[in-house]
Amino acid sequence: MSLDRPEISELLARAREIAGIARERARQTETARRVGEDMIARMRAADLFRVLQPQAYGGFEYGFEVFGEIEATLASGCGSTGWVYGLLASHQWLIACFAKEAQDEVWRQPDALAAGTYAPVAQADAVAGGYLVSGSGSFCSGCDNAQWQLLGGMIPQPHGPPRPGFFLLRTADIAIDDDWHTMGLAGTGSKRIVAQRAFVPMHRAIAFAELADATAPGMRANGNPLYRQSFLAVLPVTIVSPVLGMAEGALAAFLDEAKARTTRGAVAGGNRKMAELATVQLRVAEASACIDAARLMMFRDLAEAAALAARGEPVGIDVRLRNRRDQAFCVRLAIQAIDALFLAAGGQGLFLDHPIQRFWRDAHAAAAHISLNWDATGSMYGQYLLGLDPRGQY
Repeated sequence: MSLDRPEISELLARAREIAGIARERARQTETARRVGEDMIARMRAADLFRVLQPQAYGGFEYGFEVFGEIEATLASGCGSTGWVYGLLASHQWLIACFAKEAQDEVWRQPDALAAGTYAPVAQADAVAGGYLVSGSGSFCSGCDNAQWQLLGGMIPQPHGPPRPGFFLLRTADIAIDDDWHTMGLAGTGSKRIVAQRAFVPMHRAIAFAELADATAPGMRANGNPLYRQSFLAVLPVTIVSPVLGMAEGALAAFLDEAKARTTRGAVAGGNRKMAELATVQLRVAEASACIDAARLMMFRDLAEAAALAARGEPVGIDVRLRNRRDQAFCVRLAIQAIDALFLAAGGQGLFLDHPIQRFWRDAHAAAAHISLNWDATGSMYGQYLLGLDPRGQY
């Protein structure tokens, strides 16, 4: 397709078309335990991976609000497909935060993609020009589909202790350990990546603190405020938006079925139209309200973070903490919506070819992500409100 910047409406139309295909292939994707290269190719051809990529490298530099809408749309067809798209597409923004030398290396292949794992578990030895990196990272969604891998680890410093951050490695320099056998998000291929004394040049390492303060090399160099946002205030939308999309997909599937289905239960409402049952009516109302609340909260936070960056104002701790709270709470609301629909679907919703059971499993798997843990994130915000030092990542 043309590299001219498409209208947002056009990108969303392309996403809806691909979501329809992903919906038809959802069980196949789950069985394969990864998103197929043909689906990645469709998203590439639709230019969806260019949304957050810098214009200097052929991207569109649309914001996280546009990205979130596209990701939710794809996830409404297949949760795993939307999840993998989100990680690969959002890492275009993350790569843009690295030094120009790193960006040049990655986008020497214009359509290159990067997967990643965030926990800073890898260790490194400083050598001339860079680091020798060893370690493994779990839950690397879409690693089979990527040419580059972000591996969290401890970056040696000339003075003082190592700092947590990312190492950016070529996929050819790591091994993929196929350990992804799960009950939910099975199609994401979130396998373990392993590095054994892989050389990483200095310009392909970046500290978390620089990303949080929006002082990383690429953030300072790019004039677009998109790249001057604190990464934990915006980047976790990558794992929030697909759960919102799953809830929207589950509601759409439920409504299609409920409008046409006649119940067969002899005990509770047999031979009545499902849509006429008050309990069903209440469940769809509850689900739609939860989805609306999550959507309003998520996009409000993204819009406010973008506005602060556009005015050249730093994203304060209050906004960063609030956004972290809301990211976890949005997922909690989406889970509430899907739970209500899954319970109302009855026995028909248990079959593996039924989309609601897959949305239910995928959404609960997503909610298990440590970054979305409500107890941790909620207590961190509570500590802040109570005048204590917040303990956690923000």
